[in-house]
Amino acid sequence: MSVTTEARALLLQNYQGVLSTLSVDIPGYPFGSVVPYCLDRDGYPVILISRIAQHTKNVLADPRASLITIEQGVDDVQLGGRLTWVADVTPLEGGAIEAAAERYYRYFPQSQDFHKVHDFDFYRLEPVRIRYIGGFGKIHWITPEKIVLTTPFSAEQERDMIEHMNRDHTAAMRKYCADAGVETDNEDPRMVGIDAEGFHLRIGSRIVRFGFAEPVNTPEDVRKRLVAMAHA
Repeated sequence: MSVTTEARALLLQNYQGVLSTLSVDIPGYPFGSVVPYCLDRDGYPVILISRIAQHTKNVLADPRASLITIEQGVDDVQLGGRLTWVADVTPLEGGAIEAAAERYYRYFPQSQDFHKVHDFDFYRLEPVRIRYIGGFGKIHWITPEKIVLTTPFSAEQERDMIEHMNRDHTAAMRKYCADAGVETDNEDPRMVGIDAEGFHLRIGSRIVRFGFAEPVNTPEDVRKRLVAMAHA
């Protein structure tokens, strides 16, 4: 597996990280906060943050920031993978808001409620450079164009595939979980996102990544991959 493939897999496997911004209150010092994220259709991490939050005030004053995500389930954090996304944090506008919201709310449905109550806005992290550490001594700088991949599916195609799976194929998604050793705790898995390399299932409050054996480019390719996984 190439370094860029490993780095992208880590980005897709996780859905939360530490956002470091430049502090307004303590000039010159970084300010870290935990944020959930998902990727938008262009392959950029999208976050939903409150206007009253300290990190929002910071990025509005200076958009330079970084997002670090760390491999989960390792005994020694220094031996696990981590990805630092050095980026400019850009507010979404116009139709980009609706497009990001549809995907984000599937991943984090609870955010729809507090979005209505508080002043929250969508931002995306447009990378300047990416740092990947795959374990001790395995350290690489990666240019954004090698890891930022646009999904091959339209929003409508992705929505149709997800709705079909959630309506008609809960048993198949339970099998995906069982085959991967993922506990469902009597929760029905719900598909929340599909891209060229795999898909995400939401199980209760957890989001779990499942990869395809080979990249796909069409809904028919997705159907074949999902059927093969169900029959494996």
